[in-house]
Amino acid sequence: MLGYVDALNAVDEAMGAAIPSLERLADVLGLVRSHRIINRSGQVGTYSYTVHGAGCRFVSDNGIEVDVDFAPDGSEIFDLWRLHRYGLSLPEPLDVTDQDLRTAGRSLQPLLTEVRPGWFSVTS
Repeated sequence: MLGYVDALNAVDEAMGAAIPSLERLADVLGLVRSHRIINRSGQVGTYSYTVHGAGCRFVSDNGIEVDVDFAPDGSEIFDLWRLHRYGLSLPEPLDVTDQDLRTAGRSLQPLLTEVRPGWFSVTS
């Protein structure tokens, strides 16, 4: 779970470096919806990205997948499915049960907040 948080931070840094007007990762949704800055999918630095519904899926050049949704306030939220997909995309895949992920997330409070059952956010 901490690996996912580190990967999410790396995505945030890379996107911010590539798109200076990006104040927070959630702003990527507005940039796509405006059709002026970036397309719904593409490449930024070492990441490919695909915007979907309330979030975005990022894949690093080494195949590590970080999928994140954004809450109405712009905070980054992720669920057990996204954590599971991240684990399976690692160079040495980790296939962890939902219960193990839920337990790990809850054990990482106050670093993480469970915003609703099975959904977490990094505490700011």
